[in-house]
Amino acid sequence: MPLLVLENDVAIHLLGVVLDPQTSEERWSAFELYMSHDLPDFPAWCAQARARAGRLYPAGVRFVDTQAELLAALPQADAAVVEGLEIGPRELEAGARLGAVLKHGIDTRNIDLAACATRGLPVLTLRRRVNIACAEQALAAMFSIAKKLPQVAGRISVEQLQAAGYEPGQFDRRHTSNAGWSRVPGLRTLYGSTFGLVGLGEIGRELAVRGAALGMRQLYFQRRRLSEAEESQLHVGYAPLDRLLAESDWVSVQVPLNASTRGMFDRERLAQMKPGAVLIDIARAELIDREALLDALRVGQLGGLALDAQYEEPGRSDDELLRFENVLLTPHTAAAPRFNSLADCEEMIQSLAGALGLA
Repeated sequence: MPLLVLENDVAIHLLGVVLDPQTSEERWSAFELYMSHDLPDFPAWCAQARARAGRLYPAGVRFVDTQAELLAALPQADAAVVEGLEIGPRELEAGARLGAVLKHGIDTRNIDLAACATRGLPVLTLRRRVNIACAEQALAAMFSIAKKLPQVAGRISVEQLQAAGYEPGQFDRRHTSNAGWSRVPGLRTLYGSTFGLVGLGEIGRELAVRGAALGMRQLYFQRRRLSEAEESQLHVGYAPLDRLLAESDWVSVQVPLNASTRGMFDRERLAQMKPGAVLIDIARAELIDREALLDALRVGQLGGLALDAQYEEPGRSDDELLRFENVLLTPHTAAAPRFNSLADCEEMIQSLAGALGLA
């Protein structure tokens, strides 16, 4: 029975549920509930995924949290699946049995590709559908705020628009078109605007590809600058965070929440943002200091905000953020539907089975 060493991330747990028959009933039931609103018959899906796994099922699965735990587990491992943990010369020396390494994503900065190539060890990647969905959600929020869709959707009559505070009126069509008769001010266009990407990992890269297609000027900031070739490929330019904030019309933050990033958008950072800029956060609300955020919205420093994961989940219907018409709050739906993670899992299984000769 093959042994897989998996980084202990909730996004990777599903792989263990499918392949390891020793998965606890508690975890199995948790996933059955987690999938139920999109997938009513989770056991049937698992059975199909196992049937397509070849001799990769059944597999032993060991989850590891740290680099030290990874090193300790590798001597018995046939394959390793990592997200942030590193695979380098030490790990390759420890993992003499390794037949494949799979990066749970496409950003392989944590894997020594040259060392793997020298050994002849295949490095598999996964362009995660979940990350694509998150990028789509961020762009959907940007489009919605740019075109004021929450404010104007369904308001197509004079009476409705007037009730919403607008002053609609016809134009002289002998000389002009009647476009914009609703006279909604402050609409925006993404094309030609500056898009600031704070974090250019998996989701950031998906956003950059789409922002470039929209004709946006793109700046990015993260601790490690990309190579010139990568910047050119993604159509991004590096900028220190203060310059990025000062120049960007749209700022999207997609970094992990940890001790160093919690509250990174504090009063000082929000004040550095270009007046009227829109802040998009499809990662974690706690990256933004809530009180500083409310003040920036009250005085008009921010031109808009989109949050997918809220400060409280479930949220509250009396959340003060709901009072701002330029704020778009969604109930943690960015990665949906569940079929994204299901398809990601199936692709990982097929890639590993193929690389290990178990298909």
